[in-house]
Amino acid sequence: MTGSIAIALAALGAALGIGLVGFKATEATGRNPGAAGPILTLAIILAALCEGIFILTLFLS
Repeated sequence: MTGSIAIALAALGAALGIGLVGFKATEATGRNPGAAGPILTLAIILAALCEGIFILTLFLS
């Protein structure tokens, strides 16, 4: 039971984190279109780290 709750909370946290990363990356690109490449690279890295935390929770629970 607690493993299921931990997985659900990790999935919720990862989804919120990826959503915030996408939102802020879009906002930053809108403010400075010339920096779209580095912003996209950083957003992909941060989204992968958010998802990695969920995968760790999935395997450790």
